Amino acid sequence: MMRIDIITIFPEMFREVFSSGTVKIARDKKLLDIAVHNLRDYTDNKHKKVDASPYGGGPGMVLQCQPIFRAVEKVKKLYSKSGKNIRTVLLSPQGKALTQKEGRRLVKKKHLILICGRYEGVDERVREHLVDEEISIGDYILSGGEIPAMVLVDCLARLIPGVPGNPDSVKDESFEKRLLDYPDYTKPGIFKGWRVPSVLLSGNHKRIKDWREKQALQRTMVRRPDLLLKDKRGQTPVTEGRRGRNTKS
Repeated sequence: MMRIDIITIFPEMFREVFSSGTVKIARDKKLLDIAVHNLRDYTDNKHKKVDASPYGGGPGMVLQCQPIFRAVEKVKKLYSKSGKNIRTVLLSPQGKALTQKEGRRLVKKKHLILICGRYEGVDERVREHLVDEEISIGDYILSGGEIPAMVLVDCLARLIPGVPGNPDSVKDESFEKRLLDYPDYTKPGIFKGWRVPSVLLSGNHKRIKDWREKQALQRTMVRRPDLLLKDKRGQTPVTEGRRGRNTKS
C-alpha cells in the first residue's frame, strides 16, 4: 500500500475530492492510504497563526518554518521504521514539471509527504533543509498548493497497479515565461543554526533588490535554463509577477 500525508492550512478542501473517482477506488481497494494534516495544529501560537511578514520587506506573508518542520517530523516519527523510505515533496512552481514520467517515478515510493504552500510561499529553510524535491503542475498562478497536491495524488492513484479497471488504459498516456522566485525567509532569524542572509536584515532596499534579482537569475539558470533560452528569441524574462507562481510556495 502507498501512503500519502498532506500538510495544509485548508484540510477541508480535500474531503470531497478524495471521496470520489479514481482516488476513492484506490482507497477502497486499500492500495492507497491518505492522511490530511492541518498545519495550524503544529504551531505554539495561541491564535494558530502559521505565517509572518518576509524579512527584507515585500508584499504578502510567508509560511513559517517551525510548524512545517514539526508536522513533517511528527509524521516521520509515526513511521520511524520506514523513515528512510519517506519522500517529502513541496508543491512549487520552482520544481520539476509533473509529467507522466515523473508520476511513474513517484508512484514507486512507498510513502510521500506533500507540503502545500500558501500566501507568498514558504520560508526558504523548508526548501533547503526539509524537502527532498519540489513538484510543479505548470507555469501559471494558483492561490496555493492544495489543488496541485490533488492533481498529483490523482495522477499517482491512476498509476498504482490494481487501481485501473484496465491496466492497459494508462500505458500509452503520453508550458508563460518567467524567472524563478528568489529565496524567501521569515521569523525566526536563526532556526536550528540556519541564519537568514544578512542582506535581508540590512534595511538597505537597493542591496536587497540586487540580491533578490541575482538569486532569481542564478536559480533560473540552474533549475530552468530553458526559460532563459526563450530570451534569446527576443523575449525578456521578468521576475515572477510576484511572481508567476502556480502554488504560492
